[in-house]
Amino acid sequence: MAKSVFKNSESREILEQWYLRFLEKVQIPVRSEYVTTSFGDSHVLLAGDESKPPMVCLHAMLTGSACLLSEIETLSEQFFLILPDIPGQSARAPDMHLPDTTDDHAIWLDEILTSLNVEKAVLLGVSLGGFICRQYTTRYPDKTDKLIMIVPAGIVQGSVPLGLIKLAIPMILYKIIPNEKNLRRLVMNLITVWDDDWANMMGDAFNHFKPNLNIPPLATDEELRNITIPVLVVAAELDISFPGQLLVDRVKELIPNGQTELLMDSRHSPPTTTEFRKWLKERIFRFTA
Repeated sequence: MAKSVFKNSESREILEQWYLRFLEKVQIPVRSEYVTTSFGDSHVLLAGDESKPPMVCLHAMLTGSACLLSEIETLSEQFFLILPDIPGQSARAPDMHLPDTTDDHAIWLDEILTSLNVEKAVLLGVSLGGFICRQYTTRYPDKTDKLIMIVPAGIVQGSVPLGLIKLAIPMILYKIIPNEKNLRRLVMNLITVWDDDWANMMGDAFNHFKPNLNIPPLATDEELRNITIPVLVVAAELDISFPGQLLVDRVKELIPNGQTELLMDSRHSPPTTTEFRKWLKERIFRFTA
């Protein structure tokens, strides 16, 4: 029997409660659907007006579709939002990790979109979601209209020693002593502004998932040069995992139709503020116009 990605039998329920808490923040029409794939039944949130062009949105590691939707719901003003839950990375996802060294994530996503009759879409991915969206675009170039990646994995990599000091050691400390001091020590290396819900959800995610902490492999120069569709990459200056300036430089050098934004004074998780959500919406709408 395959091992669960959850720490114990209660863990999934704890994370499900966080999922529902973020879903309650969403103010637009939204419904859930389960789609059969080769990797198990996969949960998808469908948000907004189905007559609008589709935008497929993939969340970051150890979060979920509801978490992402709570931050980007205003994109539904121009798009019908499709948000699958990545296997092994959400309370509502298939209980398995897919390998980053194969095309399994891209195949999984294509099976979902095929089932939903989505022939071509704008793709938006955050962190691990950005890696999967890039991987999908490489495998299925004719099925991606435009590509938006926010602090994406798989293009540049930060310092391993710095990651150990700033992320791995605080994570271990929080697992041993899960108090507020250790939570802040951990998440303030990841988030830009303190948010009680995001911070505490992340703390529970680190403690109740058995995360796959393997770093996704970097795209080759050839893979990036072969992406000919319009691409928007949003990088964060203080991102420990995927340093912002390195990310901007590689995108500018290799992706023919790449546009970049460097968020100054931002860590890996950009600000969860009304002002940033408005800026991001307007920037994405200019890009997709």
